[in-house]
Amino acid sequence: MIFPSRILKGTILAAALLVAGVFSAAWAGTAIPFSPAAFKAAQAAGNPILVEIHADWCPTCKAQTPILDKLSADPKFKDLKIFRVDFDSMKAVVKEFRAQQQSTLIVFKGSAEKGRSVGDTGQASIAALLDKGL
Repeated sequence: MIFPSRILKGTILAAALLVAGVFSAAWAGTAIPFSPAAFKAAQAAGNPILVEIHADWCPTCKAQTPILDKLSADPKFKDLKIFRVDFDSMKAVVKEFRAQQQSTLIVFKGSAEKGRSVGDTGQASIAALLDKGL
């Protein structure tokens, strides 16, 4: 005989795993703060990478965010790693990427830069840029 507390624990565990599975897919393409170690690891793994030069006060960056969120949820971009570089607080990294301004998007496939755009808020053109990293 199975005790009710065991059934309850099993149900809670199953629900937790279901929730974790649903959210892990959503988090897959979420931008993470840039770190040299994580960026180098993604390059070494040969992943498609997007470096997003972002400023919270920038209206163009704010317009890019929902577009990037939508595109990164597409299964086609499931392996895309997105690194967000804060334009104001990470000046050395911004300079390293030779970015002149915020709202710069740079796509890599492994260690090779495949394309970049500045100030683009078109979903189709951003998708075409991301495609270059696949």
